[in-house]
Amino acid sequence: MSKLDFTWLLLARCLTLLVGVMALVATLLPLLRQQAWWIRVFDFPRLQIVGVSLGSALAAWLLGVHHWPAGVVLLALLVIASGYQLFRILPYTPLRPKQVEDSKLDGSKAARQREISILVTNVLMTNRDAGRCLRVIQDYDPDIVLAVETDQWWLDQLEVLKARYPYTALRPLPNTYGLLVFSRLELVEPQVRFLIDDDIPSFHSRVVLPSGELVRLHCLHPKPPAPAESKTSTRRDAELLLVGREIEYSDEPTIVAGDMNDVAWSHTSELFRRISGLLDPRIGRGLLPTFHAEYSLLRWPLDHIFHSAHFKVKDIQRLPYIGSDHFPIFIRLSYEPQAKAKQSLNAEKPDAADEEEVEEKIASGFEEEAEEEREQQKSANQGITSTKSTK
Repeated sequence: MSKLDFTWLLLARCLTLLVGVMALVATLLPLLRQQAWWIRVFDFPRLQIVGVSLGSALAAWLLGVHHWPAGVVLLALLVIASGYQLFRILPYTPLRPKQVEDSKLDGSKAARQREISILVTNVLMTNRDAGRCLRVIQDYDPDIVLAVETDQWWLDQLEVLKARYPYTALRPLPNTYGLLVFSRLELVEPQVRFLIDDDIPSFHSRVVLPSGELVRLHCLHPKPPAPAESKTSTRRDAELLLVGREIEYSDEPTIVAGDMNDVAWSHTSELFRRISGLLDPRIGRGLLPTFHAEYSLLRWPLDHIFHSAHFKVKDIQRLPYIGSDHFPIFIRLSYEPQAKAKQSLNAEKPDAADEEEVEEKIASGFEEEAEEEREQQKSANQGITSTKSTK
């Protein structure tokens, strides 16, 4: 082997080792129960980390890294990391039993009157192609449309839906957290609430099925942990868990839907399901990744519809591209309360540690929001003082 060939081989080995170590770090960081965005962001790309880990392991083997003592250790750790990541993703594949059963009811009028269909779409506020979104809504004809990241322009475009959806809750905002709800089913005591952040709305109501039965509906779109949004996941987690705690002891049929800015397999999502007792229809069916719509190798499920054990699934699917960075997601549920006893056995149960963690996370969310408001007020006061000094 020439000196040049040896140099390139050594460089390739070092690069492979570096990528492998990065994959291991990306696997280990989410195990920390810290809320910093640069830690929580690694909750998202578990499938991608598997690809990088296995790719690094294969490259290391082909490059002869296994002949080094440290190389053998790295290969073993990469295989273990891949196995762990696959274990976390496995429930969201057809390899596991469905947590929510398929509805076997026929299409009789009585059965259809106990169905509810919901379409959730993050439209991307800067997206100016409303036609695609409206066509998807028309094609799938849901009972309820939840559109988030909607500003006044989007409200103006979607107002045509009022002809078919007379019940609405409309809170357009220019901060990417606007929320629009259009329903052809009657809404009882609808409320737009600001649970944690005073600029992040959420929607809460009871919905009257065609059969006359009531269903509780909660629609959310909390801030993600990201440098430009929130430096931690604290308030996102608190908002989701606050809703989970509200419905923890409720026996009402309940649906929670929205862009949660969190993946189904994260610790917080799992904690939410245990506290709320809700089921995830993705389990046993597939990932149905909704983000990022424009990068096929960088996708994970951020938009969710959780529901109580009163429902079975008639249909669930990711919908076509609408020009947003999210794909819409659609679900049709069949209200079958006789299934509750059996399906409740599939629900995850909280323990005392979960209850304590929920209270701590909710309290931390309110504390972080209060601290941010104090900082904003301090900055505003300093600005006023500075202006007076220059006059």
